[in-house]
Amino acid sequence: MSNRRRLVLRIVTILLMVVSIPLNTQQVHGQEGIVVEDANVAVSFGQSITFSAKIKSSIPIKQASLLFRGVNEDVTRVETVQVAEDGSVSFTYDASLNLFPPFSWIVFWYQATLTDDQTYTSAPITFLYNDDRFPWREMSQANVTVHWYAGDDTFGATALNAAGTGMLVMNEFIPVSLSDPVEIYIYSNVTDLKNTLQFGGEDWTGGHTNPKLGVVLVAIAPGENQSIEMETKIPHELTHVMLYRSLGEKYTLQPAWLIEGIASAMELYPNPDYANALDIASRSDSLISFDELCASFPADAGNAYLAYAQSQSFVTYIRNTYGISGLTRLTEAYSDGVTCELGATNALGTPLSQLDARWRESVLGQNLTGVAARNLSPFILLMILVLLVPIWGAIDLLRLRRKRGSQPS
Repeated sequence: MSNRRRLVLRIVTILLMVVSIPLNTQQVHGQEGIVVEDANVAVSFGQSITFSAKIKSSIPIKQASLLFRGVNEDVTRVETVQVAEDGSVSFTYDASLNLFPPFSWIVFWYQATLTDDQTYTSAPITFLYNDDRFPWREMSQANVTVHWYAGDDTFGATALNAAGTGMLVMNEFIPVSLSDPVEIYIYSNVTDLKNTLQFGGEDWTGGHTNPKLGVVLVAIAPGENQSIEMETKIPHELTHVMLYRSLGEKYTLQPAWLIEGIASAMELYPNPDYANALDIASRSDSLISFDELCASFPADAGNAYLAYAQSQSFVTYIRNTYGISGLTRLTEAYSDGVTCELGATNALGTPLSQLDARWRESVLGQNLTGVAARNLSPFILLMILVLLVPIWGAIDLLRLRRKRGSQPS
């Protein structure tokens, strides 16, 4: 047999061996071991999620389980289900105690161990954990969809326009992603929104954004002020989504004052009361240092409002002083996980505490020399007391020498 024929036979033998190697067992089991039919999910928002299906197999089922999790969660919930004679299974999940974020996507699948002691897995199915308490209407443009249940078509169109205009403005600073969808849900009153957030285990903050999911929740009542509220709240919350899509997981490393300051600065209708809040706090010497606003904002409403006012003004000052590139350098510096003080130094060449002082002086008109003197007055008094004894002794010694020098020898 020639060398060439031997080589061909070897290649054919290797190919046959490769073909005969079994595919991934779990994949084959998932496709052929069990068949899941009539998979259904019944959602009662904030109360329960009922999963039902029929699991069929050519051989008896020893044990079956339902597995599910939020699409952005790492932990999978596993629940044993009883299989009826016809293959029916059902499980009701208590959504009032085990919370999922509102309007989040949930993925679920089934596993079954058969009498051959092999475990088979079904294909995953996803569904939207929707707030089904309201008759939602919707209107879309590009990748943005507005949902509302109170108000006419003009209400929805106005909201969609505020979103589009806001994205045009923020595109000057943040790369706006038009590939992934953005869902905006508008509640007609604060109570409805607050209840929704609580059902999802979220804190009440006046508005809410889940940047990972691209979901924005706001409360805006139909009426003569609807346009102003839309131009304020919608661009603010959308900015959080676009910042997250730009920064990824490094979004969580950014100081609270920077994230909220940028979002507030993107509002099409800035809050006119912020200036008054800053003026009162400045005159009463009750401004919050930005070092305290790095990790989070205050829990109480009054100081939280002041924190938003300060952050908007501070970010605007940085933008006017260092340009948009200065704000970009800040987000890049903080993305490295440095301290709040050092991040400003690395990005702008000035520590955060000095930036704070310059902002107070140039924007609020504070007399920092006088403020510094008041703050240092206890130390100055102590220094005077410490130095008074030796100075007094030196004066006495000088007098004594003069007195001796004036006496006749």
